[in-house]
Amino acid sequence: MRRWPIICFVLCVGVLLYWALHHGHERSADVPRERVPTLAVPHQPSATDTTTAEAPTDVYAHNLLLRKGPNFRVYIPWMRGTMVRTDPGRTPSFDNASSFGLHVEKGIMEVRLEDLAHYLNASAVPHARLTRISLSARGGQIHLLGTAHKLLPIPVEIVGTISAEQATVIRLHVLKVSMLKLPITGLLSGFHLTLADLLQSNQPGIRVAGNDILFNTDVIFPSPHITGPITSLRLATDKHGAYLEAVYGDTHADPALAQKWHNFLQLTNGTLDFGKLTMHHVDLIMIDASNASWFDLDLINYQAQLVNGITRMTPQAGLQIFMPNVSALPPSKPGETITMEWLRDRTLPPPPEIPFH
Repeated sequence: MRRWPIICFVLCVGVLLYWALHHGHERSADVPRERVPTLAVPHQPSATDTTTAEAPTDVYAHNLLLRKGPNFRVYIPWMRGTMVRTDPGRTPSFDNASSFGLHVEKGIMEVRLEDLAHYLNASAVPHARLTRISLSARGGQIHLLGTAHKLLPIPVEIVGTISAEQATVIRLHVLKVSMLKLPITGLLSGFHLTLADLLQSNQPGIRVAGNDILFNTDVIFPSPHITGPITSLRLATDKHGAYLEAVYGDTHADPALAQKWHNFLQLTNGTLDFGKLTMHHVDLIMIDASNASWFDLDLINYQAQLVNGITRMTPQAGLQIFMPNVSALPPSKPGETITMEWLRDRTLPPPPEIPFH
């Protein structure tokens, strides 16, 4: 009989615990989510981190002159964006400019009209209707001079305004067409020539719509292709000539501020191939070793710049590479590699750039 008080006590304690746990859970579920305090901790990638291996590679650059193939270059006072894979199953590679694109979130891009005309001439299809193109800017308008080919070569001048139609389409709205220095409006009926006739119908990336000429930059210009939200597009001039300036994102052009920075290209996160190396959780910065106005980086011949630069590893397993500009590269020299003969003979001196003691 003495056991009954103990059994009753145990049963009462069990009931109380069940009630507390059950109703306590219901009360916590009733608390509004916004009242629960949270703490946002910035993600700090490390050499052993596995969360950013397949993430997009972030791109940050200042005063970069990026050569895209042998006949085209773009000036980047500054930009912040991402490296976008053109093939989800393929790692972006510096040795294959078509393996990635640049999506600009914020920044400024500049294209010299002289460079643009040179590229249009160099990349023209055979038997193009418009050749010997030159470009200039006057009073906020673009002037295109060229030679039109119908039956005979005819000098042509096209005057128009430039605007951004989409992220990758530039619209040239034609205001005036002059042939043989005679102004002609509407259809060029005197020569049985229309605005569309001035351009080769199968010229990739160029399309005529009424009095507009549309240029698809993804098709016309070489890789890597550049996309992003263009908030303004304008013609400008400086002591070097006229250029086309595109502003991306919520920013504004401030050349004086950009010029205070060192010239560099920084890549972080994701995965990147360059040469025989693959870098996971990318932590790579290329720095102009000169004091030039622009860091002249050639995606076709960047390895020559690497070979003639200085590379060092950071404590976080990143790479810092101080590179010369393309124009400052020394004459080609035979590859300097360590041979087995050198390894076998301790008396041979080390390479002159290696500080052995």
